[in-house]
Amino acid sequence: MSLDGDASSVIENPAASGQSLSLDETAGVPGTKGEPGWLKGIPSVSHARRLVRLLAAVCAVALLGGLAVGVWFLVKLLLRPSFSHTPVGLGDIKETPFCNVTEDVSPSEPKKVFYRISPENSLLEIQLGKLPAWLPVCYERWNSSLGTLVCRQLGYLRLTKHKGVNLTDIGPNYTDGFVQITPEHNSNLENIWQLRGSCVTGKVIALQCFECGTRAKLPRIIGGVEATLGRWPWQVSLYYSNRHTCGGSIINSQWVVTAAHCVHNYRLPQVSSWVVYAGIVTRGSAKVAEHTGYAVEKIIYNKDYNHRSHDGDIALMKLRTPLNFSDTIRPVCLPQYDYDPPGGTQCWISGWGYTQPEGAHSPDTLKEAPVPIISTKRCNSSCMYNGEITSRMLCAGYTEGKVDACQGDSGGPLVCQDENVWRLVGVVSWGSGCAEPNHPGVYTKVAEFLGWIYDMIESY
Repeated sequence: MSLDGDASSVIENPAASGQSLSLDETAGVPGTKGEPGWLKGIPSVSHARRLVRLLAAVCAVALLGGLAVGVWFLVKLLLRPSFSHTPVGLGDIKETPFCNVTEDVSPSEPKKVFYRISPENSLLEIQLGKLPAWLPVCYERWNSSLGTLVCRQLGYLRLTKHKGVNLTDIGPNYTDGFVQITPEHNSNLENIWQLRGSCVTGKVIALQCFECGTRAKLPRIIGGVEATLGRWPWQVSLYYSNRHTCGGSIINSQWVVTAAHCVHNYRLPQVSSWVVYAGIVTRGSAKVAEHTGYAVEKIIYNKDYNHRSHDGDIALMKLRTPLNFSDTIRPVCLPQYDYDPPGGTQCWISGWGYTQPEGAHSPDTLKEAPVPIISTKRCNSSCMYNGEITSRMLCAGYTEGKVDACQGDSGGPLVCQDENVWRLVGVVSWGSGCAEPNHPGVYTKVAEFLGWIYDMIESY
Protein backbone atom coordinates (compact mmCIF):
# COMPACT_ATOMS: atom_id res chain seq x y z
CA MET A 1 0.00 0.00 0.00
CA SER A 2 1.39 3.47 -0.80
CA LEU A 3 1.37 6.56 1.15
CA ASP A 4 0.94 8.45 -2.06
CA GLY A 5 -1.03 8.54 -5.28
CA ASP A 6 1.95 9.92 -7.16
CA ALA A 7 5.68 10.30 -6.75
CA SER A 8 5.58 14.06 -6.29
CA SER A 9 3.59 13.56 -3.09
CA VAL A 10 6.30 11.61 -1.31
CA ILE A 11 8.40 13.70 1.05
CA GLU A 12 12.01 12.65 1.24
CA ASN A 13 13.44 13.23 4.70
CA PRO A 14 16.80 15.02 4.36
CA ALA A 15 19.56 12.52 5.12
CA ALA A 16 21.11 13.14 8.50
CA SER A 17 24.80 13.82 8.07
CA GLY A 18 27.63 14.30 10.51
CA GLN A 19 30.60 16.52 9.65
CA SER A 20 34.11 15.04 9.55
CA LEU A 21 37.41 16.77 8.90
CA SER A 22 39.23 15.99 5.68
CA LEU A 23 42.87 14.95 5.73
CA ASP A 24 43.84 18.33 4.32
CA GLU A 25 42.08 20.09 7.17
CA THR A 26 43.76 17.98 9.86
CA ALA A 27 47.28 18.25 8.38
CA GLY A 28 47.84 21.91 9.24
CA VAL A 29 49.06 21.80 12.87
CA PRO A 30 51.31 24.33 14.68
CA GLY A 31 54.97 24.17 13.66
CA THR A 32 54.46 22.98 10.09
CA LYS A 33 54.54 24.92 6.85
CA GLY A 34 51.30 26.49 7.71
CA GLU A 35 52.92 28.52 10.45
CA PRO A 36 54.41 31.84 9.17
CA GLY A 37 57.87 33.04 10.10
CA TRP A 38 59.63 29.70 10.37
CA LEU A 39 62.50 30.85 7.96
CA LYS A 40 63.65 33.78 10.11
CA GLY A 41 67.53 33.60 10.31
CA ILE A 42 69.84 31.36 8.24
CA PRO A 43 71.25 28.32 10.20
CA SER A 44 74.56 26.54 9.39
CA VAL A 45 74.59 23.52 6.98
CA SER A 46 74.99 20.85 9.71
CA HIS A 47 72.45 22.49 11.83
CA ALA A 48 70.30 22.86 8.74
CA ARG A 49 70.61 19.11 7.96
CA ARG A 50 69.68 18.19 11.51
CA LEU A 51 66.84 20.69 11.37
CA VAL A 52 65.64 19.25 8.06
CA ARG A 53 65.65 15.69 9.50
CA LEU A 54 63.86 16.94 12.61
CA LEU A 55 61.29 18.78 10.56
CA ALA A 56 60.78 15.73 8.34
CA ALA A 57 60.11 13.59 11.40
CA VAL A 58 57.69 16.18 12.79
CA CYS A 59 55.88 16.35 9.46
CA ALA A 60 55.62 12.55 9.28
CA VAL A 61 54.19 12.38 12.80
CA ALA A 62 51.77 15.18 12.00
CA LEU A 63 50.61 13.48 8.80
CA LEU A 64 50.14 10.15 10.57
CA GLY A 65 48.20 11.89 13.35
CA GLY A 66 45.99 13.66 10.85
CA LEU A 67 45.37 10.42 8.99
CA ALA A 68 44.39 8.70 12.24
CA VAL A 69 41.96 11.51 13.12
CA GLY A 70 40.42 11.39 9.65
CA VAL A 71 39.99 7.61 9.79
CA TRP A 72 38.40 7.89 13.24
CA PHE A 73 35.85 10.43 12.02
CA LEU A 74 35.11 8.31 8.95
CA VAL A 75 34.44 5.22 11.07
CA LYS A 76 32.12 7.22 13.34
CA LEU A 77 30.25 8.51 10.32
CA LEU A 78 29.82 5.07 8.77
CA LEU A 79 28.59 3.58 12.02
CA ARG A 80 25.82 6.16 12.46
CA PRO A 81 22.23 4.99 11.80
CA SER A 82 21.30 5.20 8.16
CA PHE A 83 18.70 7.78 7.11
CA SER A 84 18.73 6.92 3.43
CA HIS A 85 15.36 7.14 1.72
CA THR A 86 16.16 4.68 -1.03
CA PRO A 87 13.64 1.81 -0.81
CA VAL A 88 15.14 -1.31 0.73
CA GLY A 89 14.18 -4.91 0.37
CA LEU A 90 12.42 -6.59 3.25
CA GLY A 91 15.43 -8.86 3.65
CA ASP A 92 17.58 -5.86 4.62
CA ILE A 93 15.43 -4.83 7.56
CA LYS A 94 17.33 -6.83 10.19
CA GLU A 95 20.51 -4.87 9.45
CA THR A 96 18.99 -1.50 10.40
CA PRO A 97 19.20 -0.15 13.97
CA PHE A 98 15.70 0.45 15.31
CA CYS A 99 14.59 3.80 16.69
CA ASN A 100 13.98 3.62 20.43
CA VAL A 101 12.74 6.84 22.01
CA THR A 102 11.65 7.03 25.64
CA GLU A 103 8.15 8.46 25.95
CA ASP A 104 7.30 11.22 28.40
CA VAL A 105 4.21 10.16 30.30
CA SER A 106 2.80 13.51 31.32
CA PRO A 107 -0.79 13.82 32.56
CA SER A 108 -3.03 15.64 30.10
CA GLU A 109 -5.45 18.31 31.21
CA PRO A 110 -8.65 16.59 32.37
CA LYS A 111 -11.78 17.15 30.32
CA LYS A 112 -14.63 19.06 31.91
CA VAL A 113 -17.52 17.17 30.30
CA PHE A 114 -17.92 13.62 28.99
CA TYR A 115 -20.83 12.44 26.83
CA ARG A 116 -22.31 9.06 26.03
CA ILE A 117 -25.57 7.56 24.82
CA SER A 118 -26.75 4.64 26.90
CA PRO A 119 -26.98 1.48 24.77
CA GLU A 120 -29.84 0.18 26.93
CA ASN A 121 -32.32 3.05 26.58
CA SER A 122 -30.65 5.66 24.30
CA LEU A 123 -30.62 8.23 27.10
CA LEU A 124 -28.06 11.00 26.79
CA GLU A 125 -25.76 10.81 29.82
CA ILE A 126 -23.22 13.41 30.89
CA GLN A 127 -20.37 13.29 33.39
CA LEU A 128 -19.43 16.69 34.80
CA GLY A 129 -15.89 17.36 35.93
CA LYS A 130 -14.56 14.83 38.41
CA LEU A 131 -17.99 13.56 39.47
CA PRO A 132 -18.03 9.77 38.98
CA ALA A 133 -21.74 9.45 38.17
CA TRP A 134 -23.26 9.57 34.67
CA LEU A 135 -26.31 11.83 34.82
CA PRO A 136 -29.30 12.11 32.47
CA VAL A 137 -30.17 15.44 30.84
CA CYS A 138 -33.41 17.29 31.60
CA TYR A 139 -35.77 17.85 28.68
CA GLU A 140 -36.45 21.52 29.38
CA ARG A 141 -34.64 24.03 27.13
CA TRP A 142 -33.60 21.20 24.83
CA ASN A 143 -33.61 21.62 21.02
CA SER A 144 -32.50 19.70 17.94
CA SER A 145 -29.53 22.00 17.27
CA LEU A 146 -28.09 21.05 20.63
CA GLY A 147 -28.71 17.39 19.79
CA THR A 148 -26.72 17.79 16.56
CA LEU A 149 -23.83 19.35 18.49
CA VAL A 150 -23.80 16.46 20.95
CA CYS A 151 -23.91 13.86 18.15
CA ARG A 152 -20.97 15.54 16.43
CA GLN A 153 -19.09 15.69 19.70
CA LEU A 154 -19.49 11.91 19.80
CA GLY A 155 -18.25 11.49 16.21
CA TYR A 156 -21.58 11.14 14.39
CA LEU A 157 -22.47 13.30 11.43
CA ARG A 158 -25.96 14.26 12.53
CA LEU A 159 -28.86 13.80 14.91
CA THR A 160 -31.51 11.42 13.61
CA LYS A 161 -34.00 11.45 16.47
CA HIS A 162 -34.53 13.01 19.90
CA LYS A 163 -37.38 12.84 22.38
CA GLY A 164 -38.28 13.32 26.02
CA VAL A 165 -38.62 10.19 28.14
CA ASN A 166 -40.69 10.17 31.34
CA LEU A 167 -38.65 9.51 34.45
CA THR A 168 -41.30 7.02 35.50
CA ASP A 169 -40.47 4.96 32.40
CA ILE A 170 -36.77 4.51 33.19
CA GLY A 171 -37.04 3.25 36.75
CA PRO A 172 -34.99 4.29 39.80
CA ASN A 173 -31.64 4.02 38.01
CA TYR A 174 -30.68 7.66 38.37
CA THR A 175 -30.36 8.84 41.96
CA ASP A 176 -27.35 11.15 41.80
CA GLY A 177 -29.11 14.07 40.13
CA PHE A 178 -29.62 15.48 36.67
CA VAL A 179 -27.93 17.84 34.23
CA GLN A 180 -29.74 20.84 32.75
CA ILE A 181 -28.91 23.40 30.10
CA THR A 182 -28.07 26.81 31.52
CA PRO A 183 -30.09 29.85 30.28
CA GLU A 184 -27.01 31.38 28.59
CA HIS A 185 -26.55 28.28 26.47
CA ASN A 186 -24.21 28.63 23.51
CA SER A 187 -22.35 26.41 21.07
CA ASN A 188 -19.58 25.61 23.57
CA LEU A 189 -20.66 22.28 24.98
CA GLU A 190 -18.20 22.61 27.85
CA ASN A 191 -20.00 25.49 29.56
CA ILE A 192 -23.74 25.01 29.17
CA TRP A 193 -24.49 22.35 31.78
CA GLN A 194 -25.42 22.63 35.44
CA LEU A 195 -26.11 20.02 38.10
CA ARG A 196 -29.75 19.78 39.27
CA GLY A 197 -31.56 17.71 41.85
CA SER A 198 -34.64 17.21 39.67
CA CYS A 199 -36.19 17.93 36.29
CA VAL A 200 -39.21 20.27 36.23
CA THR A 201 -40.97 18.46 33.39
CA GLY A 202 -40.21 15.00 34.73
CA LYS A 203 -38.59 14.10 31.40
CA VAL A 204 -35.03 13.40 30.24
CA ILE A 205 -33.49 13.35 26.78
CA ALA A 206 -33.11 10.27 24.60
CA LEU A 207 -30.95 10.61 21.47
CA GLN A 208 -30.31 8.65 18.33
CA CYS A 209 -27.40 9.76 16.16
CA PHE A 210 -26.49 8.83 12.59
CA GLU A 211 -25.52 5.16 12.58
CA CYS A 212 -21.99 4.42 11.45
CA GLY A 213 -18.86 2.43 12.16
CA THR A 214 -20.52 -0.98 12.30
CA ARG A 215 -20.07 -3.96 10.03
CA ALA A 216 -21.91 -7.17 9.39
CA LYS A 217 -20.96 -10.15 11.51
CA LEU A 218 -18.80 -12.21 9.24
CA PRO A 219 -18.00 -15.91 9.72
CA ARG A 220 -1.93 -7.66 1.77
CA ILE A 221 -1.08 -3.92 2.16
CA ILE A 222 2.62 -4.71 2.77
CA GLY A 223 2.61 -7.40 5.39
CA GLY A 224 -1.18 -7.60 5.21
CA VAL A 225 -3.71 -10.28 4.28
CA GLU A 226 -6.69 -10.32 1.96
CA ALA A 227 -9.88 -8.80 3.38
CA THR A 228 -13.27 -10.47 3.11
CA LEU A 229 -16.26 -8.71 1.55
CA GLY A 230 -18.02 -6.52 4.12
CA ARG A 231 -15.15 -6.46 6.60
CA TRP A 232 -14.36 -2.80 5.79
CA PRO A 233 -17.66 -1.67 4.24
CA TRP A 234 -16.67 2.02 4.16
CA GLN A 235 -13.61 1.39 1.96
CA VAL A 236 -13.98 2.64 -1.63
CA SER A 237 -11.76 2.62 -4.69
CA LEU A 238 -11.39 5.93 -6.53
CA TYR A 239 -10.95 5.51 -10.27
CA TYR A 240 -9.62 8.29 -12.47
CA SER A 241 -9.85 7.71 -16.23
CA ASN A 242 -10.71 4.02 -15.68
CA ARG A 243 -7.73 3.38 -13.40
CA HIS A 244 -7.55 2.83 -9.64
CA THR A 245 -5.82 5.89 -8.24
CA CYS A 246 -6.57 6.17 -4.52
CA GLY A 247 -8.68 4.87 -1.68
CA GLY A 248 -11.37 6.64 0.28
CA SER A 249 -13.86 6.23 3.13
CA ILE A 250 -17.65 6.59 3.11
CA ILE A 251 -18.90 8.95 5.85
CA ASN A 252 -22.52 9.23 4.68
CA SER A 253 -24.60 8.28 1.66
CA GLN A 254 -23.17 11.03 -0.57
CA TRP A 255 -19.77 11.93 0.86
CA VAL A 256 -16.37 10.25 0.75
CA VAL A 257 -13.20 11.34 2.58
CA THR A 258 -9.87 10.97 0.77
CA ALA A 259 -6.46 12.70 0.58
CA ALA A 260 -6.00 16.12 -0.98
CA HIS A 261 -2.89 15.00 -2.85
CA CYS A 262 -5.04 12.44 -4.69
CA VAL A 263 -7.25 15.11 -6.25
CA HIS A 264 -5.61 18.52 -6.07
CA ASN A 265 -4.02 18.14 -9.49
CA TYR A 266 -7.43 17.41 -11.00
CA ARG A 267 -9.53 20.55 -11.32
CA LEU A 268 -13.29 20.83 -11.94
CA PRO A 269 -13.16 20.11 -15.72
CA GLN A 270 -11.91 16.60 -14.87
CA VAL A 271 -14.47 15.79 -12.16
CA SER A 272 -16.39 13.72 -14.68
CA SER A 273 -13.36 11.42 -15.04
CA TRP A 274 -13.67 10.25 -11.42
CA VAL A 275 -15.75 7.20 -10.48
CA VAL A 276 -16.21 5.73 -6.99
CA TYR A 277 -16.60 1.98 -6.52
CA ALA A 278 -18.10 0.83 -3.22
CA GLY A 279 -18.89 -2.59 -1.81
CA ILE A 280 -16.03 -4.37 -3.57
CA VAL A 281 -12.90 -6.18 -2.44
CA THR A 282 -11.72 -7.31 -5.89
CA ARG A 283 -11.02 -4.57 -8.40
CA GLY A 284 -10.00 -6.54 -11.49
CA SER A 285 -11.55 -5.15 -14.68
CA ALA A 286 -14.02 -8.02 -14.98
CA LYS A 287 -15.12 -7.74 -11.35
CA VAL A 288 -15.41 -3.95 -11.41
CA ALA A 289 -17.55 -4.21 -14.54
CA GLU A 290 -20.11 -6.15 -12.48
CA HIS A 291 -20.59 -3.13 -10.18
CA THR A 292 -22.08 0.25 -10.86
CA GLY A 293 -19.63 3.04 -10.30
CA TYR A 294 -20.84 6.22 -8.64
CA ALA A 295 -20.22 9.45 -10.54
CA VAL A 296 -18.61 12.33 -8.63
CA GLU A 297 -20.45 15.63 -8.49
CA LYS A 298 -18.00 17.76 -6.56
CA ILE A 299 -14.44 17.57 -5.21
CA ILE A 300 -13.34 19.80 -2.34
CA TYR A 301 -9.85 19.70 -0.91
CA ASN A 302 -8.82 21.60 2.19
CA LYS A 303 -7.74 25.13 1.33
CA ASP A 304 -4.84 24.91 3.79
CA TYR A 305 -3.35 21.84 2.08
CA ASN A 306 0.39 22.24 1.60
CA HIS A 307 1.65 19.96 -1.17
CA ARG A 308 5.24 20.27 0.04
CA SER A 309 4.80 19.40 3.71
CA HIS A 310 1.52 17.46 3.16
CA ASP A 311 -0.06 19.33 6.04
CA GLY A 312 -3.85 19.49 5.64
CA ASP A 313 -3.85 16.50 3.27
CA ILE A 314 -7.60 15.84 3.25
CA ALA A 315 -10.38 16.15 0.66
CA LEU A 316 -14.07 15.39 0.22
CA MET A 317 -15.92 13.92 -2.74
CA LYS A 318 -19.64 14.39 -3.14
CA LEU A 319 -21.38 11.68 -5.16
CA ARG A 320 -24.00 12.56 -7.74
CA THR A 321 -26.40 9.89 -6.45
CA PRO A 322 -26.62 8.50 -2.90
CA LEU A 323 -25.18 5.12 -1.98
CA ASN A 324 -27.53 2.31 -1.06
CA PHE A 325 -26.33 1.03 2.31
CA SER A 326 -26.11 -2.73 2.83
CA ASP A 327 -23.92 -5.28 4.60
CA THR A 328 -21.09 -4.42 2.18
CA ILE A 329 -21.60 -0.63 1.93
CA ARG A 330 -21.71 1.29 5.21
CA PRO A 331 -20.33 4.57 6.57
CA VAL A 332 -17.50 4.82 9.07
CA CYS A 333 -17.83 7.04 12.15
CA LEU A 334 -15.76 10.16 12.50
CA PRO A 335 -13.64 10.55 15.64
CA GLN A 336 -14.71 12.60 18.61
CA TYR A 337 -13.44 16.18 18.67
CA ASP A 338 -10.80 15.48 21.27
CA TYR A 339 -9.91 11.99 20.07
CA ASP A 340 -6.16 11.54 20.37
CA PRO A 341 -5.25 7.84 20.55
CA PRO A 342 -2.14 7.18 22.67
CA GLY A 343 0.93 5.44 21.29
CA GLY A 344 0.41 1.71 21.02
CA THR A 345 -3.33 1.89 20.19
CA GLN A 346 -4.07 -0.89 17.73
CA CYS A 347 -5.70 0.34 14.51
CA TRP A 348 -6.15 -1.01 10.97
CA ILE A 349 -5.29 0.05 7.44
CA SER A 350 -6.76 -1.30 4.20
CA GLY A 351 -6.27 -0.72 0.49
CA TRP A 352 -5.29 -1.95 -2.95
CA GLY A 353 -1.80 -0.43 -2.98
CA TYR A 354 1.55 -2.04 -3.76
CA THR A 355 2.49 -5.08 -1.70
CA GLN A 356 6.23 -4.65 -2.32
CA PRO A 357 8.24 -1.47 -1.64
CA GLU A 358 9.55 -1.50 -5.21
CA GLY A 359 6.00 -1.36 -6.54
CA ALA A 360 6.28 -4.61 -8.46
CA HIS A 361 2.77 -5.76 -7.67
CA SER A 362 -0.52 -4.00 -7.06
CA PRO A 363 -3.09 -6.55 -5.87
CA ASP A 364 -6.59 -6.97 -7.25
CA THR A 365 -7.92 -7.95 -3.82
CA LEU A 366 -8.29 -5.54 -0.91
CA LYS A 367 -5.57 -6.00 1.72
CA GLU A 368 -5.76 -5.27 5.45
CA ALA A 369 -3.22 -5.04 8.24
CA PRO A 370 -3.09 -3.99 11.91
CA VAL A 371 -0.79 -1.10 12.80
CA PRO A 372 -0.19 0.54 16.21
CA ILE A 373 -0.30 4.31 16.67
CA ILE A 374 3.13 5.90 17.21
CA SER A 375 3.18 9.03 19.36
CA THR A 376 4.00 12.31 17.65
CA LYS A 377 6.97 12.84 19.96
CA ARG A 378 8.52 9.54 18.93
CA CYS A 379 7.67 10.00 15.25
CA ASN A 380 9.25 13.47 15.29
CA SER A 381 12.50 12.21 16.80
CA SER A 382 15.74 12.51 14.84
CA CYS A 383 15.77 8.81 13.99
CA MET A 384 12.31 8.96 12.41
CA TYR A 385 10.93 12.12 10.77
CA ASN A 386 13.03 14.73 12.58
CA GLY A 387 10.31 17.30 13.26
CA GLU A 388 8.28 16.98 10.03
CA ILE A 389 5.14 15.69 11.76
CA THR A 390 2.69 18.54 12.43
CA SER A 391 -0.16 18.61 14.94
CA ARG A 392 -2.53 17.71 12.09
CA MET A 393 -0.74 14.45 11.30
CA LEU A 394 -0.29 11.17 13.13
CA CYS A 395 1.96 8.15 12.63
CA ALA A 396 1.17 4.44 12.70
CA GLY A 397 3.29 1.38 11.98
CA TYR A 398 6.22 -0.58 13.33
CA THR A 399 9.76 0.50 14.15
CA GLU A 400 11.10 -2.48 12.23
CA GLY A 401 8.95 -1.73 9.17
CA LYS A 402 7.47 -4.73 7.29
CA VAL A 403 3.82 -3.57 7.56
CA ASP A 404 2.78 -0.27 6.00
CA ALA A 405 0.61 1.52 3.49
CA CYS A 406 2.16 2.02 0.04
CA GLN A 407 1.45 3.53 -3.38
CA GLY A 408 -2.21 3.15 -4.36
CA ASP A 409 -3.43 3.26 -0.75
CA SER A 410 -3.43 7.07 -0.52
CA GLY A 411 -6.66 8.56 0.76
CA GLY A 412 -7.69 5.27 2.35
CA PRO A 413 -8.71 4.74 5.96
CA LEU A 414 -6.81 4.30 9.18
CA VAL A 415 -9.56 3.12 11.55
CA CYS A 416 -9.56 2.39 15.27
CA GLN A 417 -12.30 0.65 17.22
CA ASP A 418 -13.80 2.79 19.98
CA GLU A 419 -16.69 1.58 22.14
CA ASN A 420 -17.81 -1.02 19.60
CA VAL A 421 -17.77 1.34 16.61
CA TRP A 422 -15.02 1.98 14.07
CA ARG A 423 -13.81 5.54 13.69
CA LEU A 424 -11.90 7.15 10.83
CA VAL A 425 -8.87 8.33 12.78
CA GLY A 426 -6.52 8.94 9.85
CA VAL A 427 -6.29 9.29 6.07
CA VAL A 428 -3.31 7.64 4.32
CA SER A 429 -1.08 10.58 3.40
CA TRP A 430 2.70 10.16 3.03
CA GLY A 431 5.89 8.54 4.27
CA SER A 432 9.50 7.81 3.41
CA GLY A 433 9.43 4.71 1.25
CA CYS A 434 7.14 1.81 2.14
CA ALA A 435 7.55 -0.43 5.19
CA GLU A 436 11.05 0.89 5.87
CA PRO A 437 12.49 0.60 9.38
CA ASN A 438 12.15 3.80 11.44
CA HIS A 439 9.85 5.35 8.81
CA PRO A 440 6.22 4.51 9.64
CA GLY A 441 3.24 5.68 7.64
CA VAL A 442 2.03 9.25 8.17
CA TYR A 443 -1.70 9.97 8.20
CA THR A 444 -3.87 13.08 8.18
CA LYS A 445 -5.40 13.43 11.66
CA VAL A 446 -9.13 13.55 10.94
CA ALA A 447 -10.07 14.90 14.40
CA GLU A 448 -8.33 18.17 13.47
CA PHE A 449 -10.64 18.69 10.45
CA LEU A 450 -14.06 17.88 11.88
CA GLY A 451 -15.28 21.48 11.75
CA TRP A 452 -14.19 21.75 8.11
CA ILE A 453 -15.91 18.46 7.20
CA TYR A 454 -19.20 19.48 8.84
CA ASP A 455 -19.08 22.92 7.21
CA MET A 456 -18.45 21.51 3.73
CA ILE A 457 -21.23 18.93 3.99
CA GLU A 458 -23.70 21.58 5.16
CA SER A 459 -22.60 24.08 2.50
CA TYR A 460 -22.80 21.75 -0.48
